[in-house]
Amino acid sequence: MVVVPVTPTELPRTLGALRESGHELRGVKHEIRDNLLAALREGRDPWPGIVGFSDTVVPQLERALIAGHDVVLLGERGQGKTRLLRSLGNLLDEWAPVIEGSEIGEHPYEPITPASRRRADELGGALPVGWVHRSERYTEKLATPDTAVADLIGDVDPVKVAEGRSLGDPETIHFGLVPRAHRGIVAINELPDLAERIQVALLNVMEERDIQVRGYTLRLPLDVLLVASANPEDYTNRGRIITPLKDRFGAEVRTHYPLELAPEVALVQQEADLAAEVPRHLIEVVARFTRHLRESSAIDQGSGVSARFAVAAAETVAAAALRRAAITGEERAFARPVDLESVPSVLRGKLEFASGEEGREDEVLEHLLRRATADTARFALRGVDLDDLVEKVGTHPVRTGERIPAKDVVAGLPKVAALTEIAAKLGASGTEDPGPMASAAELALEYLFLTRKLAKDSSDDGDTVSYG
Repeated sequence: MVVVPVTPTELPRTLGALRESGHELRGVKHEIRDNLLAALREGRDPWPGIVGFSDTVVPQLERALIAGHDVVLLGERGQGKTRLLRSLGNLLDEWAPVIEGSEIGEHPYEPITPASRRRADELGGALPVGWVHRSERYTEKLATPDTAVADLIGDVDPVKVAEGRSLGDPETIHFGLVPRAHRGIVAINELPDLAERIQVALLNVMEERDIQVRGYTLRLPLDVLLVASANPEDYTNRGRIITPLKDRFGAEVRTHYPLELAPEVALVQQEADLAAEVPRHLIEVVARFTRHLRESSAIDQGSGVSARFAVAAAETVAAAALRRAAITGEERAFARPVDLESVPSVLRGKLEFASGEEGREDEVLEHLLRRATADTARFALRGVDLDDLVEKVGTHPVRTGERIPAKDVVAGLPKVAALTEIAAKLGASGTEDPGPMASAAELALEYLFLTRKLAKDSSDDGDTVSYG
């Protein structure tokens, strides 16, 4: 829920006072362009919370906004399209004046409905002025097949007709979402899901800036920025953007999943609501696992592997750690590699597998998770000589697992210099809490197993014994 700030008391409250304040009327696209350019000149980030798009998507979007174009974002699910659209509201002025009581937020300098024009003529400089916050000037609609023209544009209000107005009176119209967003931003998510006849209703809004309701045209010089999102698969299969509407969008910007590991990790750290502490090396395993899935021929890449998958995977690891801590009686829940085992089974349903992979789903996921674990350990522990650890574990097996508390894992570790280096590399130094050390040691032991330098046996109760 968006909390709207209290309107500052010093803002002008009548048309006359507004004119005396020196306020100037700007169109919404002009307003966005000015504020975007000001942020760029001052070195401020206009896109807080947007990760991985700084060198690709954001420059394209900024050019489109500076050009004053309506924009459609095209990309697979979970690429941050909605987050990017919602951030456009930050480019609006914090407060904007409206005619007090106006149904569609008209500017006091330019009333556009018959009722507001009549009030302006009658009251002159005493026309009351209200103020709307930028958060109230962003309107979002999820396109669904049952969306009607009345939802977006408007319809005749039978109550107003019953009050005595004639059907031809423009004041009988109940305005839809787009006119009500006058002097703001309208975002339509999954635009191809709109029925084609509904898309046709947007043509006049985008080009002629008027609306047509029930057989008569009401000329309203609407001032809106129309932005939309679409999934490429839906674009071509389930639905499409009709050609005339597509032509009216000035820019089409392609989004993508994070191109590098670091933005993927940053995205998970920013978005995940973790019930327990998850160290960075396990976040990296989750991020690499997600990236391996996006490259796998066993996964249907047409539907994509959403960034929400990585976020949900990190949250699952944290939940597994919290559950384990409750079982073992540990005071602090700190995630360990053993908690990664819950990810494939819990999140398998979020993936679409390619045809021909029936029955191999678990095998594919477990293989890619092992790859991600090995890749993360190889990178994190590069330069560490693990030979002494291999030799010691060969004669003194180490027991780990879901039911083994971190203190018992640490107590069972051999005394070798390599473990000090491992702790330093994985951020487990300088704390008396055994959780970080147990997590770091488990990653090293799992890496040695995956590279066939150690063997391990798993018991029915979930314990694992690593040995030479």
